Amino acid sequence: MTIARPEPGPDFGAARPLPRTPSGLFPSGPPTRPTYREPHPITGGGVASGAGAAAGWLLLFGLLGTDVASYAWWTVIAGLLAWVSALVLVRYGDRGVATGVAIVTAGGWSIAAAVVAVRWATSGDWPLW
Repeated sequence: MTIARPEPGPDFGAARPLPRTPSGLFPSGPPTRPTYREPHPITGGGVASGAGAAAGWLLLFGLLGTDVASYAWWTVIAGLLAWVSALVLVRYGDRGVATGVAIVTAGGWSIAAAVVAVRWATSGDWPLW
């Protein structure tokens, strides 16, 4: 008769190497905190396309003006419409394009204000009404 011997189990007395703590230079696993990503990241191309579209928009409306007053009012109207579209883009679309639109619209308004100020300074008469 043979007696079945149990197979040897793990050796609990054997020395195991201690786990290494990574230095952090080369991460060894997922980050300890969650990483949040932007759903619509702002890119340079988006800002450039928004800036180009707004510049064309302001140029077309500015060309409707026949004198300084009508140029200034057309620029204000075009800028308001552009900012409404930028607000819609911020909420539902590409925020990079909205940034480009807002930056160029502010620049266009600054140019219109400078034109009005120069006309007012040279003529002594307020040109908007």
